[in-house]
Amino acid sequence: MAKQKKQRFEGIVYSTASDFDYTESDSAVEQDTLPSNQQRLKVSLDKKARKGKVVTIVDGFVGRDDDLNDLAKLLKQKCGVGGSAKDGIIIIQGDFKNKIFDLLRAEGYSVKLVGG
Repeated sequence: MAKQKKQRFEGIVYSTASDFDYTESDSAVEQDTLPSNQQRLKVSLDKKARKGKVVTIVDGFVGRDDDLNDLAKLLKQKCGVGGSAKDGIIIIQGDFKNKIFDLLRAEGYSVKLVGG
């Protein structure tokens, strides 16, 4: 089977605008990471769609994926558990809401606890 060639203007079928420019948009441009004191992070617990297992979620990170992964790595090491990070959200396995809150405060982040 031959490889399919990726179309240059994927998703664009036809345009009636006479001045339409068929250029690709750079929607994947990363933002610069805000300093830790300007970050507004929310820490919450969740167990929906996880077969009853509790996870701690850190939401609201603004910045580059590398910095998000570094913060996630720090939190996972301090808690001694696994987790993941993508799209500005860090998921830590287990109930570490208060511990993560304290760790983020110590790192200089503005943190808010969400939920009961």
